Amino acid sequence: MLVVGCGTTGSALAILLARAGVTVDVVEIKPGITALGSGITLQGNALRVLRDLGVWDQVRAAGFAFNSLGLRAPDGTLLSEIPDARTGGPDLPATVGMNRPELAAILAKAVAEAGAGVRFGVTVDTLTDLGDTVRVVFSDGTEDGYDLVVGADGIRSAVRGMIGIDIAPEPLGMGIWRVHTRRPAEIERTDLIYGGPCFIAGYCPTGPDTMYAYLVEEARPRESIADADKPAIMRALAEGYGGPWAEIREDITDPDRINYTWFEALLVDRPWNRGRVVLLGDAAHACPPTFAQGAAQCLEDAAVLAELLLAADRLDQALFDAFMDRRYERVKAVVEASVQLAEWQLHRVQDADMPGLMRRITAMVTELP
Repeated sequence: MLVVGCGTTGSALAILLARAGVTVDVVEIKPGITALGSGITLQGNALRVLRDLGVWDQVRAAGFAFNSLGLRAPDGTLLSEIPDARTGGPDLPATVGMNRPELAAILAKAVAEAGAGVRFGVTVDTLTDLGDTVRVVFSDGTEDGYDLVVGADGIRSAVRGMIGIDIAPEPLGMGIWRVHTRRPAEIERTDLIYGGPCFIAGYCPTGPDTMYAYLVEEARPRESIADADKPAIMRALAEGYGGPWAEIREDITDPDRINYTWFEALLVDRPWNRGRVVLLGDAAHACPPTFAQGAAQCLEDAAVLAELLLAADRLDQALFDAFMDRRYERVKAVVEASVQLAEWQLHRVQDADMPGLMRRITAMVTELP
């Protein structure tokens, strides 16, 4: 089989299948393992899959685990500390923060050790479904045939368009600034601030002496932001926050450590396959980081599809339908709830039932997918 994309989703699927003896080829358009952004928040249900991949010990060692969430006022006053739900089970932390490049490197090593073949700087030019096989022409001019092709090539998936699914991510009107920086000793969990000059201000520890901090504002044209101006813009936004933010603000100086992206959402209607080509992860669904469930849902996709493929004696539409029965409504609920939270914040809705929505999604993702 062929996996297009060597991000979190594609790597997880390749590990699970290659480890079980399936011949897996992976192509990645980038010249090597890279990871955009500064850090990643992994909830318990993501950690549950990472444990199944056999990389939990490395993730735990590289990241920073915590089991509570703090809420602060804009001036830095701690309003409350809330025990966070252990959605992966009582034997896993509620949350692990880590640097994205470190997670990418851990997964890449596991892909190689599982025996999957990976080609960097190569992608798919054309796909032709012949019924019992898919003929693939690659960007380097080579060709091959596969029983199954998985498009795990991200939110701007090329595979999605190749199989005739005409949908693009929808901007939600919010943008997020992230900076990878030094972790003050007092920061040992995520603290969130709702209000002040931004919709959300927060941070997440990612290691013994690192963290990423983020500020969510109304979206501004991305092309209007010069790299050299990023520190000044982010420092100005951070001026409205006290407590740990005073120390964080002093370290916002290097534009190379700052990432700005828009909140976007995407949900492909079921089914996610066309014949023997199927979309997975962000290629099929993506949500703003309001629930920190993006990576978790991608990892769950890979785990469920691998389970079904390894148990099947044939590859037909019934298998893809079974995959949709297990994934679609769960993913749809997460995407819609993540968008709802963003819209409530964008429009500053005062009577929104955020706690109720959070409880419902937390209960759902605690259950096995």
